[in-house]
Amino acid sequence: MTSRPDARPIVVGVDPGPTSRPALAWAADEADRRELPLRLVHVRETPPAKYRTPDLEPAWETWDEALRTLGTDALDEAEAFVRDRRPRVDVSVRLAAGDAASVLSAQAREAAAVVLGSRHLTAVEELVRSLSVAVPVIARADCPVIVVREAEHALRQHPYVVVGVDGSPDSAAAVDYAFEEAVLRGAGLRALYVWHPPLLGVMDEHAALQECRRLLSEIVAGRTAAHPDVRVHHEVVRGHPVKVLSETSADALGLVVGARGLGGFAGLLLGSVSQGVLHHALSPVMVVPSAERRIP
Repeated sequence: MTSRPDARPIVVGVDPGPTSRPALAWAADEADRRELPLRLVHVRETPPAKYRTPDLEPAWETWDEALRTLGTDALDEAEAFVRDRRPRVDVSVRLAAGDAASVLSAQAREAAAVVLGSRHLTAVEELVRSLSVAVPVIARADCPVIVVREAEHALRQHPYVVVGVDGSPDSAAAVDYAFEEAVLRGAGLRALYVWHPPLLGVMDEHAALQECRRLLSEIVAGRTAAHPDVRVHHEVVRGHPVKVLSETSADALGLVVGARGLGGFAGLLLGSVSQGVLHHALSPVMVVPSAERRIP
């Protein structure tokens, strides 16, 4: 497949060993579906300047060369894997040095999407999640970022994509992206508005739920007309958004959410729901920024 010269690539982070294989497979398949080039990026970490002292320089140079060799081998293996899996995809490789989050955030500025591998985090690891690669990349990216932990699983019958809706600009962009994914995969779409009652309760819960249903129906209806072949199921569910969306993702092709939802704080790197499902969802998570942030 020859991609358009101006086509933005799908960028995927590559690590040595089999841990990045699910993300690599997902990215290769997506590049093939969207007829986009695929860029494989491996980042070898460099130490802060204060550690590059004259007495440590020789040792670091030896270590850096070993890291370079490891990265080159990882990219060679990844490229061979992609060419075997998706021969039509245009593949390029890039070996970069620096901080992984910073390098991949820079790559996102010229990408159609960024794909990252990850693992389910323990409770202790969740306390330092802001130090991970995925969270800062998603917070800075102008394009969708997909986090893949395990090989994609599909239902044998009636496969579907799940999207979380809350009425925010980012969730509206997430709905658009979810419809795109459903069309590309010949899948259905489950659009969920998860209503979480405030701690102090509401005067009229029935009216609040009705408003949620109205908003959800309005958002979905505006896209259904443009994608008449997509089977759409939408519902309002009472509960915690992270718990409900994560559980619903168990049998889904993917879970799509906005980078920021309603009720977040401007100082946070990422919305609480999108950050929560990164740790608990059972399918690939596609985090989509608002249309204002996305590069055309």
